[in-house]
Amino acid sequence: MGNSGRTVLITGASSGIGAATALRLATDGHHLHLGARRTDRLEQLTADITASGGNATFQRLDVTDAEDMRAFVATAREHHGRVDVMVNNAGVMPLSPLAELKVGEWDRMIDVNVRGVLYGIAAALPVMREQGAGQFVNVASVGAYEVVPTAAVYCATKFAVRAISEGLRQESSGDIRVSVVSPGVTESELADSISDPLARENMRTYRSVAIPASAIANAIAFAISRPAEVDVNEIVVRPAASAQ
Repeated sequence: MGNSGRTVLITGASSGIGAATALRLATDGHHLHLGARRTDRLEQLTADITASGGNATFQRLDVTDAEDMRAFVATAREHHGRVDVMVNNAGVMPLSPLAELKVGEWDRMIDVNVRGVLYGIAAALPVMREQGAGQFVNVASVGAYEVVPTAAVYCATKFAVRAISEGLRQESSGDIRVSVVSPGVTESELADSISDPLARENMRTYRSVAIPASAIANAIAFAISRPAEVDVNEIVVRPAASAQ
């Protein structure tokens, strides 16, 4: 299959990087299946893509539910015939110092950021192997390369995404491509989930140099567009003005 016209599944597609990636890949001629919990936003995004001549379907998706993820992949295959690319993008970032003991928030990050990626792999990998080809694009973070105060658990989940992705790459023998795209500070709703006042204020300062979500969408589009024999394994995209 050529570089365009692939069937691409995107989790966390209702806003931010997910929505920007959907819009970019639609202009590249890909067939999209979009998942998130907020179906009203997915419906509008799908309508916008269709109105512009693109091809998109959507489905409510909870990435922390393995059966939901299997149904998401099965529906995409039913609608589009193939599953060429799985973009595991859904993520949450409720930062706080460990001493605050926000165990519920830790569990949520592990469920969405780690289990969500694993469930996406578990649902799509058998289909890709049956086809003899496919690609995972796992969205990590610069937090997959460094740890900062208030972000220990978040960074741990993103380190895990890198480790899982590298393991999958090594086990795939060339038939499945694996790309990790790690954004620096990017315009999104991630910071809205921060309940700790100090972490929220620090993030407001940190985000003063944020780049648009379209910058990450362009990186994902690049990774997908490479020839079949080329596997772009890791891309880190930071604001030019950012020290981290």
